[in-house]
Amino acid sequence: MTKKKNELWEWTKALLIAVALAAVIRYFLFAPIVVDGLSMMPTLKDQDRMIVNKFSYEIGEPKRFDIIVFHAPEKKDYIKRVIGLPGDTIEYKDDTLYVNGKAYKEPYLDKYKKQVEGPLTYSFKLEETPVGRKTVPEGELFVMGDNRRFSKDSRHIGTIPMSKVIGKTNMVYWPIKDAHIVKVK
Repeated sequence: MTKKKNELWEWTKALLIAVALAAVIRYFLFAPIVVDGLSMMPTLKDQDRMIVNKFSYEIGEPKRFDIIVFHAPEKKDYIKRVIGLPGDTIEYKDDTLYVNGKAYKEPYLDKYKKQVEGPLTYSFKLEETPVGRKTVPEGELFVMGDNRRFSKDSRHIGTIPMSKVIGKTNMVYWPIKDAHIVKVK
């Protein structure tokens, strides 16, 4: 009888430890997220399932073109691409990104640009957006969706405070046939 009680206790402890570990991993390290909408097409499709790395910015800083998940003003989580870092000036002119006056290539948009008529990204300067400033404020990010014509992003909602950033994502795990690591550049 005592042996059965000990075995039951050992199994109970193992199960409790497994549940606790899963909760810690889910809450502090990684979390699943579902892409909702077309704003990141063609890079991400509607209903793609991804893993968010929640601790990536605890040990490092966001980089230009990272794909991040953040709490948006509408009480919803958005997935967008980092375009501007704190202190950057941002301008789009003739469908070309200029950061601090330097032109940047966005190879992840090349295929999509060939499919649309006219510019994919209409011309604007940072101060013409809700940011209303020449530079991205300290501690904030300027983000955009890859589907530039149909993305609600920093051009509409302003910059994103780092405190609202959940983490970085670059791994699609579902549907299985489309599983891949998303290239940043």
